Order: sequence, then C-alpha cells, then structure tokens
Amino acid sequence: MHKAGYVNIIGNPNVGKSTLMNALVGERLSIITSKAQTTRKRVMGIVNGDDFQIVYTDTPGIVNPHNKLHEQMMGYVGTALQDADLFLLVTEVGVPPKNRHVLDRIAASETPVIVVVNKIDTSDQDTVQRQIALWQNEIPRATVLPCSATEGFGTDAIFDCIMQSLPEHPAYFPKDELTDRSMRFFVSEIVREKILLYYQKEIPYSCEVVVESYRENDGIDNIECIIYVERESQKAILIGHQGKAIKKLGTEARRDIEEFTGKRCFLALHVKVLKDWRNSDRALRSFGYSLDD
Repeated sequence: MHKAGYVNIIGNPNVGKSTLMNALVGERLSIITSKAQTTRKRVMGIVNGDDFQIVYTDTPGIVNPHNKLHEQMMGYVGTALQDADLFLLVTEVGVPPKNRHVLDRIAASETPVIVVVNKIDTSDQDTVQRQIALWQNEIPRATVLPCSATEGFGTDAIFDCIMQSLPEHPAYFPKDELTDRSMRFFVSEIVREKILLYYQKEIPYSCEVVVESYRENDGIDNIECIIYVERESQKAILIGHQGKAIKKLGTEARRDIEEFTGKRCFLALHVKVLKDWRNSDRALRSFGYSLDD
C-alpha cells in the first residue's frame, strides 16, 4: 500500500506557515522574515518514503486584496482550497479565528483538517489549552495540535497525523524530487528575502526579482538578476549612497545562494523601474504569477 497526497498549508500572514513547511520538509524552501506577505506564490516541498509521498504546498498569507498582486496571491489560496487532500490550517497562540470566508470553506469541505496552533514557545500551557479548545469548537471535525515550528516541537505529531489521513495513491512525482520549482525561482526568492530583511516601509513590497540569466559552470555559476521597483525614489533607496546598500544585499544573497546550491557563484544585481507593476496584468504574467504556476 502506497500513500500520497497534497497537504496544503493555509493561514494568516506571519503565523509561521513557511517555517512549518521548511521544518516538515527538512529543507529551507520557503523564505522566512518577520514581515507580512513574505510568500507570494505557492511553493511546493516533497517528502518521500518507500510507501508514501507528501506534497506540501506553502501558500501566501490571507489578506484583503489592495492591488492585482494581492488578488493573484489570493488566487493561489483559492486554488489550494480546491486541490488539497489535507489542510494544514496554521494559527498562532492568542489570535482568534478570522477570515471567516476561508474558515467556512474549510469547515464545509470533506477534506481532512489539521489545525496547527503554532508559536506555543511564546506562551504558557493554560493559554495554549484554551486556544486548542477554541479551534476544536470552531472546526469540530479537525485535529488540533500544538506546535513550535521554530523549535521543532510538535512536528513529529503533525507528521504522524498527516500519515494517518493521507489517501492511498501512487506517487505524484519521481521519488528523487524535492520541489517543483527551478533553481532560478529559489535564487530570486533568496534575493527577495534579503530585500525584506534589509529595507523598510514600502520598499520590499514594491520589489520583484527576476533572474535574467543563470549560467552554470564547473567552478562558479554566473547569475544576473533584475530587481524591479515602481518608482525612481525606490530605486535610489535600494541602491543606496555610492551603491553601498545594494552591495550589501548582493553579498548576503550570494552567501545564501552558495549554501543552497553547494557551489560558488558570481551574482550581479541591477535595478529597473516598472511603474505600478503590482496593478499590471501584463507585468504580473511576465513575473510568473499564474494559477497554473
């Protein structure tokens, strides 16, 4: 008997969805920062065993759309609500249920649900137990499990529960695959993560990173990225005085890329202005935002 299925991770921004997926997959596939809306696309991580295959998908945090980029992000969430074999609904201690339209769809479906109460390391036992009871009452058919994704506590229980709920099915992907994403995707995500970490206010949310070229060589990979922003003032901030800011960005991103690929690389970063790209259907398509993505 072989089990396989799509385990779709859903929740509000900053509840720890990406941290949890990385912990469950055992690889750093989704970027993680303290800022909201870090994840923009669905990111897939595949865990294989002799008799199972778990296809985890990390999704953007649920937001009320303010532009076409947000609408596309919520489109990924909508698709994840349709194609899941199991929902991992990630919440955190002290935050009440919200986004009723999503919760109602999950509660009304027949798809198994595991509610993960994350960040229990920041709270006390009584508060955690009250939160578990709250979610058990919210979705009675769900299994509610406490977790600290950053500390690795509770992930084994989540895995065991997933295995119990996974349907019998052949593997969806070859057993040696870890993700459906290309190396170009992960390079662009690493650069974008550094932008989220090192820049403030609207700058990170106005940036999109595109890998213009990726040439693999025996000794060193040559990578060229374009960072798109919406205004000239944002370009100036991103580059910084005498180019110091973007030099730091490139140095930090290159280190993580080399760690991820296991190879040395030369990373060139360029900044271009594409006005109001977050509200441009054409720009979003060119940046790979598609429900088929």
